[in-house]
Amino acid sequence: MGAIIPVFPLGTVLFPGLVLPLHIFEERYRTLVRDLVATTDDEPHEFGVVTLRYGWEVATPEGDAERPADEAAITPEQLYGVGCTAELRQVTELPDGRFDIVTVGRRRFRVLAIAADTHPYLTAEVEWLPDEESGDPVSALLAPRVLAAFRTYLDLLRPDSEVLDQVPDDPTVLSHLVAATAQLTTEERQELLGAVDTATRLRTELRLLNREAGLLAKVRAVPVPLSDLARPVSPN
Repeated sequence: MGAIIPVFPLGTVLFPGLVLPLHIFEERYRTLVRDLVATTDDEPHEFGVVTLRYGWEVATPEGDAERPADEAAITPEQLYGVGCTAELRQVTELPDGRFDIVTVGRRRFRVLAIAADTHPYLTAEVEWLPDEESGDPVSALLAPRVLAAFRTYLDLLRPDSEVLDQVPDDPTVLSHLVAATAQLTTEERQELLGAVDTATRLRTELRLLNREAGLLAKVRAVPVPLSDLARPVSPN
């Protein structure tokens, strides 16, 4: 039997080491925050973040609408199979009982089953994915290539980007940064999150970054300014 952890179904993919701020307004997840804050220092103050394939998100940027009371419970088919825990780093309780929290991705897991409904919030049975070795020589060789491709990609996408002011030396940390920062599809991010090891993730990122850079280069190769293309053609 795997571990039972509380789970947030969200429309985003969280990676280890990456920051995820959340605004907590649903009552069931306010209860979760209070439960986590009440745990001892020896227990992990963390919950699982799993990406929704479709359906209702726990939090939306547009407002604080509660999930409809008559909505069917979330099923495993609505969730991607691999998620990442979010560790509480900062909790601010608002006067009306809502919370603003800051979390950091910690460890990856695979969802085995939705757990029995013994809490007001969603819980799942999970198995922890193995920690990735940072000293892998293949990853050490791939990391500089991925970093160079990432720089090229960012220069094409956002020439004034400051994302790489401080580049992580650790290949695993770099792989998570690239996965979280590049403009990829949810499917692609999930593939990267679930990679069996850092080398596999870096190889996949190298392929994706080269593809994206090629597409961006073609867009920039348009021979006239895009603004000119929007002007009416003169009959003269």
